[in-house]
Amino acid sequence: MGKRPSEAPRGRTRSAYPRYVAGKLAGAVVSLFAVLVTSFFLFRLIPGDPVKFMTGGRPVSAEQLAVYKEQFGLDLPLWEQFTDYCLKALSGDLGTSYQFHAPVVDKITEALPNTLLLTGTAFVLYTALGAFLGTRSAWRHGGLGDRLNTGLALTLYSIPSFWLGLLLIIVLSVGVDPIPGLFPTGGMESGREEGLARVLDVAHHLVLPVVTLVAVEYGQTLLVTRSALLDEMGSDYLTTARAKGLRDDLVRRRHAVPNALLPTVTLVFVNLGRTVAGVILVETVFSWPGLGGLFYQALSVPDLPLVQGLFFVFAAAVILMNTLADLLYPMLDPRVGR
Repeated sequence: MGKRPSEAPRGRTRSAYPRYVAGKLAGAVVSLFAVLVTSFFLFRLIPGDPVKFMTGGRPVSAEQLAVYKEQFGLDLPLWEQFTDYCLKALSGDLGTSYQFHAPVVDKITEALPNTLLLTGTAFVLYTALGAFLGTRSAWRHGGLGDRLNTGLALTLYSIPSFWLGLLLIIVLSVGVDPIPGLFPTGGMESGREEGLARVLDVAHHLVLPVVTLVAVEYGQTLLVTRSALLDEMGSDYLTTARAKGLRDDLVRRRHAVPNALLPTVTLVFVNLGRTVAGVILVETVFSWPGLGGLFYQALSVPDLPLVQGLFFVFAAAVILMNTLADLLYPMLDPRVGR
């Protein structure tokens, strides 16, 4: 006898999620390989000669140049350099920095905690602020608070982060009468304190770059959350919940917000992936010793192994977070992945 009609959909449902997961993981692997290829060829278009940098700009003989090129594998045909780069990258070896004469992985590991401290702190603040204000704006859409919130969010979101950072340095670091200079102009610490005093010193240096990132980034979360919640507010199930006598804040918290989560979750995971990359311009403006500042420094040489390694790590973090978001979707909405 054939299967009953009711059995087929259940079988398809049980097998759909593994296929969904396999498809997302395969897509992530393909994306990582594309990043690997791009990171190798793209940065070879940058003007500049790394060999001249390694010689300090001094006149050197052709024999000395040949030694340098051989030492770093620059004398090999391009396809051999690419093959060697891919094989080493798969084993976790991203090469040796030209300017630091140290493994790229070590330089990334050294700067990563500083970037996570800055961008991680900003991420928590602007995500919480944007989600909270976006929810309130949507629930009271059209009112004065909604207009003020969305107007301010759009204005700040359109401001270049480096320009806002420079403005904050001028006003709050250098000082503009009658405002005195309250914060350091850059760096991560003064280098003279220890213990609790050092923690407070780092926090003092952290204020302006975090404020810059929060001001520029919270608007995106606010607008996405507001838009998703507005789409849900006209749904019949919310009318039914109100008809049952539930308070508005309870309807919002238990029914509307959970069903509007998917776009916000996507944005949160994308931003979470970006915390590894840091924000290159903000770290450069505030002389923050993180991955963003290291990337800018490597571009100026160009330090090809370091630039390639950082680009791969930045992209891999975003791809990983996007994949995790895709795998989380079916738990938030069972209709996804079936």
